[in-house]
Amino acid sequence: MSYQVIVFDWDGTLYDSAAYIVDCIQWTAKALQIKVPHQREICNVIGLSLEEAIKRAIPDLSSENVPSFKQKLYECISQEQFVKPTLFAGTEEILKQLSETGYWLAIATGKSRMSLENDLTSINLYSYFMTTKCADETFSKPHPQMLIEIIDELGVEPQQVLMIGDSEYDMQLAANANVDALAVNYGVHDEERLLLGSHVKGCLSDIRELPNWLIESIN
Repeated sequence: MSYQVIVFDWDGTLYDSAAYIVDCIQWTAKALQIKVPHQREICNVIGLSLEEAIKRAIPDLSSENVPSFKQKLYECISQEQFVKPTLFAGTEEILKQLSETGYWLAIATGKSRMSLENDLTSINLYSYFMTTKCADETFSKPHPQMLIEIIDELGVEPQQVLMIGDSEYDMQLAANANVDALAVNYGVHDEERLLLGSHVKGCLSDIRELPNWLIESIN
């Protein structure tokens, strides 16, 4: 294998959660009676840490009001009117296949540790990943720290690592860590926005294309 470690973004790459995130942020803005950001504005910042995403999506929100916005946002989890996220079709089968082939799998996400733990536990995926890194434990993307920590923890070289994500922040994260990247175009950012830089080696339209892409990348 040319890559030993495959690092996945979570939201929009493995977990079909963009619509849910948009619904929750818009619900929170309405509940707090502040200007409701457009769907496009929210999708534009998915992948960043929650605090950074809130600041960018709702620039009129003062810094002192960000904690109260986050607290209200967490209440949204209990709201039943929103369609809950699911894995993209074929995701678990692909993770199982990659693990059995010998790849080491990891996650680098803008989510908080609590949110990621809840997601992985609820859909019983935790055992597939050797390590996971979250934005509330280190720097937000596109700072390279998440990937640097994964590289150090697993004892590999940057050229042995492939970062897969659906946002330009994932692509920038990989570049900043001197790691190859593979984009997916079914998430929050379009293909034109993703394919910037020689470190981006391709773009998938379905996660089920990944095993064949990995085989072809060796040849």
